[in-house]
Amino acid sequence: MRGSASLPAAPRPGTERTPVVAASDPRAPGGDDRSNTAIITRTKPRTKRPSLYRVLLLNDDYTPMEFVVHVVERFFNKSHEDAYQIMMHVHHNGVGECGVFTYEVAETKVTQVMDFARKHQHPLQCVMEKK
Repeated sequence: MRGSASLPAAPRPGTERTPVVAASDPRAPGGDDRSNTAIITRTKPRTKRPSLYRVLLLNDDYTPMEFVVHVVERFFNKSHEDAYQIMMHVHHNGVGECGVFTYEVAETKVTQVMDFARKHQHPLQCVMEKK
């Protein structure tokens, strides 16, 4: 078509077009009319959600139920009723989930629980698994 300018393609998702005035643009201070406006496309980095991990308590025949309730309340910020329900689930099913966290948080909680159990001479096992 005569006299029509082609339109630039629409930017891809995650990009934006920012007009930049060249130094030789007449609109720039001290510029001349030898250059046009340039377009720079900036790509926004896409972030990925971190993987989540389940923190689990394993049943054993030696750790007192009251101690397990105390651990769940202390390290997982559960109410006494919720901690009791988790402890009973562990007792009846052999394993129970205390929470879901990012890798670093889950790893820290497992270490804290295991250290606390050893300090009090209980064989309680706490593990994490990818959700």
